Amino acid sequence: MSPPVTWSFTPSALVGMLALALAYGYAWHAARAPGEPHPPGYGRLALFCLGELTIAIALISPLDGFARYLLVMHMTQHVLLLDIVPILLILSLTKGILRPIARQVKTLEERAGLLATPGFAVVAYVSAMWFWHVPAIYDLALRYNNIHILEHLSFSTAGTLYWWHLISPIRSHLRFGGMGPVAYMVSTKLLVGVLGVGLAFSPTVFYPWYAHQPHWWNLTAIEDQNLAGLVMALEQSVVMGIALAYLFVRMLVESEREAQRQEKYRSVV
Repeated sequence: MSPPVTWSFTPSALVGMLALALAYGYAWHAARAPGEPHPPGYGRLALFCLGELTIAIALISPLDGFARYLLVMHMTQHVLLLDIVPILLILSLTKGILRPIARQVKTLEERAGLLATPGFAVVAYVSAMWFWHVPAIYDLALRYNNIHILEHLSFSTAGTLYWWHLISPIRSHLRFGGMGPVAYMVSTKLLVGVLGVGLAFSPTVFYPWYAHQPHWWNLTAIEDQNLAGLVMALEQSVVMGIALAYLFVRMLVESEREAQRQEKYRSVV
């Protein structure tokens, strides 16, 4: 027995996606104007389109409807909004695309103080996951649509802030070096992964909402919860591994470029 297949054409999701598409399309096109240095390629545009597609999968496709009946589907929706969407959208950006607002972004970081630091991003990311998975709050979000929207916004905001410190194309005085990114990621993913492991191996159903749903796809409530925890734990591990590999490669490329610049400078002198 399967849950009903429905599409969620929520106006707020559609308007948000359209606004993102218009803003990015304008900035991408402007950055490719004649005379602009380092124009963004079609690969960046493809990453943005993948980000938009992932938003549609999370908020518009039948996944959103399934999330009301199965915890594992709701967990999948959460990790898409928390990690996959922010990663794709940030990677779609370049210095050229952000050039018109780069100074404002740096000024905002300076004025935000503690709120713009990597430490706060870790706290926001971990807190968002733990707070919204408190059983009473989780069920409340499922009962009231406005709270559910707030939940999704908090995941997207925390995820964007978190990944911005790692993969933003804009250099910042807050950007850490050395083993900083490794400590940043490992500490966060472990703190969230513990929650996933707890759900994956718990013999007790935590969420009354799902306890009273039919056994869709022949899954019991505890099996559904265990699968949801497994999705969370595995996603955190896989994303961390890929991200660390990406950061390592980027570090090597930047080191090589710096060595080339120094060699060029010495040859000129």
